[in-house]
Amino acid sequence: NLASTTSWLLLGTGKQLHRRSFVIKAEVNFVDSKEAKKLIAVEEYAVLDVRDRTQFERSHIKDCYHVPLFIENKDNDFGTIIKRTLHNNFSGLFFGIPFTKLNTEFVQSVKSQFPPESKLLLVCQEGLRSTAAAKKLEEAGYQNIACITSGLQSVTPGTFDSVGSTELQNAGKAGLVTIQGKISAVLGTFLICAYLFITFFPDQAEKLLQLAPTS
Repeated sequence: NLASTTSWLLLGTGKQLHRRSFVIKAEVNFVDSKEAKKLIAVEEYAVLDVRDRTQFERSHIKDCYHVPLFIENKDNDFGTIIKRTLHNNFSGLFFGIPFTKLNTEFVQSVKSQFPPESKLLLVCQEGLRSTAAAKKLEEAGYQNIACITSGLQSVTPGTFDSVGSTELQNAGKAGLVTIQGKISAVLGTFLICAYLFITFFPDQAEKLLQLAPTS
């Protein structure tokens, strides 16, 4: 979101001597949840949720707009299939994290709904995707952008009217970690390491299995 002004240095004869461009950059406004609520109610900011579809469906701010920065990766090239399988068997299973890729139509999708002068409050779960999205929109000419610091996970329950099956701050939690909490998180990490060890060091893994006691 760059606004440019141009100054001209002229000689007394009117001959052009030099041209200089000054660039003014509008900065993203990072706010807490209470300040964000005020931006919506008083300054009429529109809420733009940039999370993936699964988190959005679990819980989102009422009357917000949804344009994901990352979308589900359904590519079927060999490398992607391998990565998706590994991801779904471990990160997806234990942490409920979908296998995604960058949404190359993100900026264009926002432009189709909001002109550059729009006031936009970008939200995501942790604050990282909204910051990345804000940078892309800045570069596209948007000048009135705000983000919630640390994302929706930092929002106090009841701050916003929400839609979904859980509280906004819990929308990022899914998979087996929601059943057994830290136990499943540790178990998931252990299984990931074990799987990778067996995959890349099969001979050593076989020796260890031979040493294991049998009943």
